[in-house]
Amino acid sequence: MKMLFSGLFFYIIIVLKLNVGYNRTMKKQILIVEDELSISDYIAKELSFEDFDVLQAHDGLEAVSIFENEQKNLDIVLLDWMLPKLDGLEVLRRIKKINPLVPVIFVTARDYVGDAVAGLDAGADDYLTKPFEIEELLARLRLAFRKQTKPQTFKLGNLELDSLSHRVLLDGQDVSLTQREYSLLLYFFENQGKAVSRDDILDEVWGMSFAGRVNTVDTYVRYLRTKLGQELIETVRGMGYRLKEDEQ
Repeated sequence: MKMLFSGLFFYIIIVLKLNVGYNRTMKKQILIVEDELSISDYIAKELSFEDFDVLQAHDGLEAVSIFENEQKNLDIVLLDWMLPKLDGLEVLRRIKKINPLVPVIFVTARDYVGDAVAGLDAGADDYLTKPFEIEELLARLRLAFRKQTKPQTFKLGNLELDSLSHRVLLDGQDVSLTQREYSLLLYFFENQGKAVSRDDILDEVWGMSFAGRVNTVDTYVRYLRTKLGQELIETVRGMGYRLKEDEQ
């Protein structure tokens, strides 16, 4: 009887350890960079309830250090702008230099549109202003993860986009695109052959609505046409734009 109990106890311990290891591999790991401890702890607590594995940094230098050490495990970064030692914009640049593929969402009190544009153009994947509801933050996280699961390589004639390496090739040669130009081209590829409105582009590529600023899209389409060819992106009158379909 004693041997049976010991064997059963040993079996339970093994199963529990396996389950713990399994759960750890399934969890998404998130880095919260926020200098206000009450806000950081609140977000961390809520995300822990949602089964995230949470790391926290309270200044810019600490954030970069943690990211350098944990980059292989980190799935996403929530980043405040106004930080001690190193501001959020510089933290973003350093993170994207280490790993351009990791999603970074600004979560900040800076609600000026110009700041949002600067952050997104610098490589942020989304921009959320404080105060916010936790449900909205969770929705932004789900959107970021959905974008990561999409096809990695897109081709159109002599143009190729590799979302894994963040490279764009034209006739086999690398094309230098800004982060925003790249994101716009990726969005066109994901919706190839479909007409997409300027408002939809702003919502999906810029991550927020720009009331009265739809000409921002026109400007970036012009940049892409200059670098990749005028015939690549078609204007759909009264609607927006469409990436032409491959004729092959």
